[in-house]
Amino acid sequence: MIQFGTGGWRSIIGDEFIKSNIVLVAQAVAQMMVEDEVTDKGLVVGYDRRFLSDKAARWISEVVAGNGIKVQFVSKMAPTPLIMYYIKTHGNAYGMAVTASHNPAEYNGIKIFTEGGRDATEEVTQRVERLIASLSADDVKAIGYEEGVEKGLIVEINPFNDYIDKLLNLLDVEAIRNNELKILVDPMFGVSKNSLQALLISCRCEVDVIHERHDTTFGGRLPSPSANTLARLANMVVEKGYDIGIGTDGDADRLGIIDEKGDFIHPNDIMALLYYYLLKYKGWRGPVVRNIATTHLLDAIAKRFGEECYEVPVGFKHISSKMDETDAVIGGESSGGLTIRGHIKGKDGIFAAGLLVEMICVTGKHLAQMLDEIHQEFGHYIMLECDKRFSLEKKKELIKLLFEDKKLPVFNFPVSRVSYEDGAKVYFENGGWIIARFSGTEPLIRIFTEMSTKDEAQQVSQEMLTFLGL
Repeated sequence: MIQFGTGGWRSIIGDEFIKSNIVLVAQAVAQMMVEDEVTDKGLVVGYDRRFLSDKAARWISEVVAGNGIKVQFVSKMAPTPLIMYYIKTHGNAYGMAVTASHNPAEYNGIKIFTEGGRDATEEVTQRVERLIASLSADDVKAIGYEEGVEKGLIVEINPFNDYIDKLLNLLDVEAIRNNELKILVDPMFGVSKNSLQALLISCRCEVDVIHERHDTTFGGRLPSPSANTLARLANMVVEKGYDIGIGTDGDADRLGIIDEKGDFIHPNDIMALLYYYLLKYKGWRGPVVRNIATTHLLDAIAKRFGEECYEVPVGFKHISSKMDETDAVIGGESSGGLTIRGHIKGKDGIFAAGLLVEMICVTGKHLAQMLDEIHQEFGHYIMLECDKRFSLEKKKELIKLLFEDKKLPVFNFPVSRVSYEDGAKVYFENGGWIIARFSGTEPLIRIFTEMSTKDEAQQVSQEMLTFLGL
């Protein structure tokens, strides 16, 4: 069964991610476009560096073209935010990116985007699932790729320059040029290398790159930027005296940052840094949007400047929708994805990296200094994250315990309220919190805990793990 989670459809290559399923997804999207009478707006298809991504993108294009719908095919491996940018600026009805983002190398998948360059809503993906369930192999219409090109139904595009120019227009390029920063980039064997190099070199930064070759195993690492996976980047930043280390996940919609001291900057702190910078140093005004598992430090920053912080369920579609509704300055999540007002409606690790570089140059302060400034004013917010795998039987047990019986541990901290909007989140009277929720892309239960000290966070996290029998 093909099911879409918070980040699209993702499955193991050779198991469910196979041609017969890929073309069913394409046929369902094409059929949806026909039913909605939006075929004239066309569909964009792009892909990343994963195994089978290029072939899968061609199969999708052949099916969509076979339904008489014009396909704009990004002819080179591309970051997901580039694809979303093209959809936004060219008014396409839909777009599809073949990627499994930060999942392990054995996975691949498909992300669906809608008009305006935003992640498909749950209503859209559920509709796609229903259409897939109603289709058989005989229902799939397809023409050969070359035939599609000859008929003008498949048009190869390369929006790279337009995308980079847009990012340059959003940044204070002059401020960056005057500082001559030395930057080390780790694409994690993904697709960000060319975009980050073009962006930063255009700003006259000195840029070096590691882990840049095409390796569909991602060097044996998880293509997700974290303190562990960016260990080499951290070491080299210190050894060679770089001003900042930038890592991006497989499709470059998320980032991880190493500061000048070689310390990993948690995505929560990246969000806080950028929101604080835009409000205090750039003079922007407006609220912030975060998901339910992201730091409440953003709430404190918003309050200090007379703004609001809005909490939404996990899934960037919820963040982008709330940003539209509230005209928020920034929106993001603790996994490293964020976007800024005036840019695309989805995550962009490349632009976020550029904005952090701008922040260093405009303020004259490196990342560690900026974080010290924030912590001195707002205190410390310590988050612990824990992922646990489970059997199908254990998942049923956990669902009953948490969401049917709604049972929770007896914590050693007074509880102010509990939310079941997305998972089970407990808010403590002291401002701390803990949430347990199932991953939308992998068979995991994720537990996030945020308290004012590491000891408190460990205590609360262990109480939840013990209660759940994990």
